Amino acid sequence: MVFGNLGDDCATGVAFTRDLSTGANELNGDFLINAQGEDVVAGIRTPQQITLSASRQRAQREGCSEDERKERNPALEEQMPDCFEQLKAVAHTLESHYSDVQDIEFTSEHGQLWMLQTRTAKRTAAAAVQIAVDMVYESLINEEQAILRVAPAQLDQLLHPILDPEAPKELIARGLPASPGAVSGEVVFSAEDAEAAVRAERQVILVRIETSPEDINGMNAAEGILTTRGGASSHAALVSRGMGKCAVVGCEALEIDYTQQAFQVRGTDLVFRAGDLITLDGSTGEVFQGRVPTSAPKMESPAFKALMTWADRRRRLRVRANADTPHDAQVARSFGAEGIGLCRTEHMFFEGDRIDAVREMILADDTIGRMRALEKIVPMQKADFVGILRAMEGLPVTIRLFDPPLHEFLPQTDKDLEELAGKLNIPVGRLHTKRNVLYELNPMLGHRGCRLGITFPEIYEAQVTAIMEAACELTRAGITVLPEIMVPLVGYKRELEILRKRIAHVCAEVIASQGATPHYLIGTMIEVPRAALRADHIAAVADFFSFGTNDLTQMTLGLSRDDSGKFLPDYVSQGIFPQDPFGALDLDGVGQLIELAVRKGRAVREGLKMGICGEHGGDPASVEFCHSIGLDYVSCSPYRVPIARLAAAHAVLKEQMANERRTSRKESVKPSGAVLAQG
Repeated sequence: MVFGNLGDDCATGVAFTRDLSTGANELNGDFLINAQGEDVVAGIRTPQQITLSASRQRAQREGCSEDERKERNPALEEQMPDCFEQLKAVAHTLESHYSDVQDIEFTSEHGQLWMLQTRTAKRTAAAAVQIAVDMVYESLINEEQAILRVAPAQLDQLLHPILDPEAPKELIARGLPASPGAVSGEVVFSAEDAEAAVRAERQVILVRIETSPEDINGMNAAEGILTTRGGASSHAALVSRGMGKCAVVGCEALEIDYTQQAFQVRGTDLVFRAGDLITLDGSTGEVFQGRVPTSAPKMESPAFKALMTWADRRRRLRVRANADTPHDAQVARSFGAEGIGLCRTEHMFFEGDRIDAVREMILADDTIGRMRALEKIVPMQKADFVGILRAMEGLPVTIRLFDPPLHEFLPQTDKDLEELAGKLNIPVGRLHTKRNVLYELNPMLGHRGCRLGITFPEIYEAQVTAIMEAACELTRAGITVLPEIMVPLVGYKRELEILRKRIAHVCAEVIASQGATPHYLIGTMIEVPRAALRADHIAAVADFFSFGTNDLTQMTLGLSRDDSGKFLPDYVSQGIFPQDPFGALDLDGVGQLIELAVRKGRAVREGLKMGICGEHGGDPASVEFCHSIGLDYVSCSPYRVPIARLAAAHAVLKEQMANERRTSRKESVKPSGAVLAQG
C-alpha cells in the first residue's frame, strides 16, 4: 500500500498523457494534496491542476489574479516539481510502450511517485483524430493503425454541432435520433410560420405530427425538425439527413394541438407554445427545454484532412451522395463524394410554384392535359439537372425517375384545396373527387414508381427529355457529364424492357436534335424482393443496379418505416432485432437478398455496376457488408460521406487483418506427414 494522505508532502491524482478534448500533446489532469485516490473523483474537494498552464487557464476563466491563483490553486508543477518531472517521464514511457494516450492514476508518498494504474484513455472525436494523426508523425503508429483508431461513427461529432457537455440541461422528452447535430430555436407548427420566422431573422424548430412533401420549404428554413410520428426512414428523417438538418422523430411523448399552436408533454403539466425555446440533440433523440449552448463542428482541421487522405488511399468502395438540388450536389462534393447515387426528382417539385404545375398534371383528365402541364415542368427540371450535372462534372449522377404516390402532391386540408381550386380555376368539388380517386389504402405498394411510367408514359418521357437536354447542353459546353437514368420499383423484367425502350427512344431523339452525344446509362433500383430474386433476368436489360435499401427493408420485413416506431424499441430491447433495421442493414434477411442479387446479376452481366442508395449507405457496419459482397459504391446523405469513406477504409484493413490471421494459423500448423518423415 502507498498513501497520499500522510501529510502536505503527499498527493494523489489522475493524469492524461494528452488533452482528451482537443488531442493536444500535453500532460494534463487533476490532483489533491494530502488525499487518497477516491477523493479526486468523489467531488468532496475541488482538485487542482497538474500543469502550470492549465492552472493559469482556470484562473483566467474564474477572474483570479496570479497571486490569488498561487494561493488558491497552485499546480503540481509548482508545488512538487520533482514529482511532476517524474510523472512526465513515466507518462512518456507508458505512452511510447502502449502507442496510445494513457489515463494514469498515481500517488506521491513523501516525494516518491508511485503508479497505481494505467489504461487507454477515452477521448472525444476531435481528440481521437488529432492523436491518431500526431502519433503517425511521431512514428508511434503507422497510417493503417491511425485509420483504425478512429471509429467511423465518431465523425458525426465533427460534422455537426454538438451540445456543450458542461452546460445544464432540462430533458423534456426522447424520440428517435433521425439526423445528427444539436440546435436550439423557437417552436413553430407550420412550414409557412417557419419561412416567415426566418425572413424575420429568427431561428426556429419546426414541430409537426409528421412531415409531408408540402413541408419542404419550411424544413429548409428551420434549424431543426421535431415530429411525434415516424421512424429512421420517415419523410422527416430522410429529408433532414439530405439537408444536413438536425431532426428528432417519433417523439410520442409529445401531444400536438395545431389549433392551440402548442404541444404538451404527456403525463406532465409541461406545455410549449409557438415562440417557446427548445433544443434538439439529433444524435441522441433528446429534446430539452430552453436554449442549450453548442460546440461548432471541427472537420476542417489539418489532422482530419490527413486522416481522410490516408483512408481514401486504402478503400476500394467508392462513396457517392444522395442529393436532389445543385446546392446539395456542391455540398456533397465538398465532403468528398465521388458522384451522386440517388437524385430524387420528385424533391425538385416543391420550390416556388412548381408544385402547382405538378398538381395540374395530376389533375389532368387525359394525356393532352398532362402533356400541357408537363411542358411547364420540363424546363424547371432541366435547369436543376444542369446545375446538378455541372456540380458533379466528370462524376456519375444517378437520377431516379418520378417515384412517390400521386396523392402526396395534393393538399390535405379543405382550406388548401379551396386555395388550389382558385389558382387552377377549377371547381373545388372536382379536387375533392380527384383526391378521393387517388387515395390508396397502402400507397407504398400502390400506383408509384415504374407503374406510373407504364400507365402514364408521358411523365417519364418528359423527365428523360429534361435530363438529356441538360446533358447535351453541358456536353456542348465541354463539360463531361455521366447521367445514369434509374427506373424505380421494378419487379419484373418486362417492366424494365418496356420502359428502357421508351427511355432509349427519347434519348436518341434528344441527342439527334441537340447535336451532342453524352454518355448515359439506363438501370434500375432493386427495392422489391422479387427483383432481387430474379436479378439474373432483370440484369439482361439493366446497365446498373442500385439497391434501395429503405424500401427493400420495408418490403422484406413487412415493416412500415413510418409507423413501426411504436414497437421497434421493444423489438430491439428484447433482442428480436439486433438494432433498428432502418438504421443498420438487416444482414441475415435484406443483406442475403442483396448478396443473391449481386451474384445472379453478375452471372449474366460480368462487371455490372452495383451500389446501394438507401440510408444504410452511411452506416459503418452496412458499408463493411457492401465491401464484403463486392458492391462498387455506397451512397448516403452528403453529411455522412466522410463516415462512409472512413468505414470503407476500415473494411479493407479489417479484411487484410483477417487474411493475415488465417495465413498465420495455416503456417503455424505443421503437416502430419512431415512429422512422420522425420521418424
